[in-house]
Amino acid sequence: MTVLAPDEATARAAAHRDRLLTWVGPHLERRQRHEAHPVLDFLFTYYSEPPARLLRWHAGVGSSVIGDLAEERLGWPLYARLPDGSVGLDIAAYRAKRGTSAGWVAGLLGATAGRAGQFGCFGLHEWAMVHRGAPRHGAVPLRLGPAGTDAVVESHRLQCTHVDAYRFFTPTAAPRNALTPTRDTQVALEQPGCLHAGMDLYKWAYKLAPAVPGELLADCFELAVDIRVLDMRASPYDLAGAGYPPVPIETAAGKAAYAEAQRGFAERGQALRARLLAVCDAVL
Repeated sequence: MTVLAPDEATARAAAHRDRLLTWVGPHLERRQRHEAHPVLDFLFTYYSEPPARLLRWHAGVGSSVIGDLAEERLGWPLYARLPDGSVGLDIAAYRAKRGTSAGWVAGLLGATAGRAGQFGCFGLHEWAMVHRGAPRHGAVPLRLGPAGTDAVVESHRLQCTHVDAYRFFTPTAAPRNALTPTRDTQVALEQPGCLHAGMDLYKWAYKLAPAVPGELLADCFELAVDIRVLDMRASPYDLAGAGYPPVPIETAAGKAAYAEAQRGFAERGQALRARLLAVCDAVL
């Protein structure tokens, strides 16, 4: 166990809060104005971590704190005073409450990390979600219009591997997919090239809290932000007016740009996956 000096722990907690306020602050301001954001709201609505909890810094498994931060954390779930007087993760309580779910997450992350990435989907999951149906972002126009959007779906091979993208496919698009991802097949199908698998590293990070160090949580959140931006730039929606120029995946150049970015995200995701797996190993 590493006992962090009060100055170091306070500085890391402040840096974590400042880093995440980059996105949390504007989100809270928009929420007060009842203003929707077609790209970034997803990180606070689809993903369920409340902003206040996202701003909390945890030392993570293997580290503990002393001083004022220690007293504050004694009031937080799954913390305890340790034999040396410092305050850190209560491993026994964590295993009792989160052990089963942490084991499942570890199995998913390990299986995903062990596969080669697939880079030929070109973000068509977003297109399949509106195929011959109503747009999910009603206030944002379709870049190619309904007929043009349908034509892109119908002229490509759909090969989505992620259950939480596939489950939003329209009834006409779902049978076109090469696979039928389900919750039961998630561990068998998830692969590191998938943008949604990369974004979900943020979900697994906050679900493993407070065992996950704040810096790792923030790294996962930042990757999710970057992936979400590409996801929507490559979508059928026209977001240029909101500052998101399209990645036109219906063209050869757009496909190449998408796949290149996808490979970069997969590399970042694999490094974060390894760090999350180390947390799972430590608590299990």
